[in-house]
Amino acid sequence: MSKRVMNPAARITAVALAAAGLGATLVAGAGSAFAAEGKAAPAALTVSAAVAAQADAQAHVAAQVKAAVAKAAAVKATPVKAVKKATPAWVKPVTTYALSASFNQGGAMWAHKHSGQDFAVPVGTPVKAASAGTVVKAGPNGGGDGPAYGNAIVIKHANGTYSQYAHLSKIQVNIGQKVGAGQQIALSGNTGNSSGPHLHFEIRTTPNYGSAVNPMAFLRAHGVGV
Repeated sequence: MSKRVMNPAARITAVALAAAGLGATLVAGAGSAFAAEGKAAPAALTVSAAVAAQADAQAHVAAQVKAAVAKAAAVKATPVKAVKKATPAWVKPVTTYALSASFNQGGAMWAHKHSGQDFAVPVGTPVKAASAGTVVKAGPNGGGDGPAYGNAIVIKHANGTYSQYAHLSKIQVNIGQKVGAGQQIALSGNTGNSSGPHLHFEIRTTPNYGSAVNPMAFLRAHGVGV
């Protein structure tokens, strides 16, 4: 048997390419190309070109990786805007309470049946506007509705209804002032014809006494859980 001797130039090329981390396919391909022409491969030039090509490829991949990492970091660093919840159109006039005298309830406390809903709360509890509107009454003597209400406020709302807040210890708005739903307008109290600290709350069809409707049914119909 005769031994096949590899061309020395091809052997140098193969060793150099293997040392540079290139695959066997490139080695065989380079050797085959030059063998087909019957010429010896210029080892120095072949190795130099292969190493340069590999360096370019590695640099290209490294640039892509660097760009991807930078993009990911930029996305992570971008602040997420908080979604602001819309304020409901109608809210409870007080947050924590116990329901006491109800609408249309009879008894010696009233000359006629009870015209609103009482929320039993300690004196000084923040009282909030049940909906956005304009203050049309604010002051002692029920804001003009009579001394039984003590210090009181009446607010006109966009849907043509009015809300009333009575027996207040402190009024914190003025007539003509615009208020938002849930805005604090007063502190609860025990003024006027009152058997104990509470907020008397009414929904009216006019700003005046005598036009009240069931406030609990009204609030519930407008999505307020009371």
